[in-house]
Amino acid sequence: MDPEQILRQKLRKIEALFAGGATAGEQAAAGAAAGRIRARLREVRDREKPVEVRFSLPDPWSRQLFLALCRRYGIQPYRYPRMRRQSVVVSAPQSFIDEVLWPEFEQINGALVDYLAEATDKVIREEVHGTTEDAEVVAEPPRLGS
Repeated sequence: MDPEQILRQKLRKIEALFAGGATAGEQAAAGAAAGRIRARLREVRDREKPVEVRFSLPDPWSRQLFLALCRRYGIQPYRYPRMRRQSVVVSAPQSFIDEVLWPEFEQINGALVDYLAEATDKVIREEVHGTTEDAEVVAEPPRLGS
């Protein structure tokens, strides 16, 4: 299995975890998992008022993932005038944000960061230079007048 297939499988497992699938078959169905999460959000909205929460996501890849995840569950992300591009505001029940949206984002984002780091490392090693080690730490040069 190639790294991209492994990543996709990992993402489906993360989503199934947050969807609370009752059986292994349910957990394998990614589309059903998203539907269950949307249903869970509807139930929480019936019990809890939405709150407005501002997120700061300076990394464009993480921001793109967060926006897609919000939209997948029917949460419309927005920004007010003069807010920086890295700022994203959502209005949703706090418990859904705390228990589903943000933890799922963090896990998926972690998986994507690992995948991107591995892919970048491989391309650099194979196409630029055989090593991707960090810069060597050397002693500071002597100061003038010392």
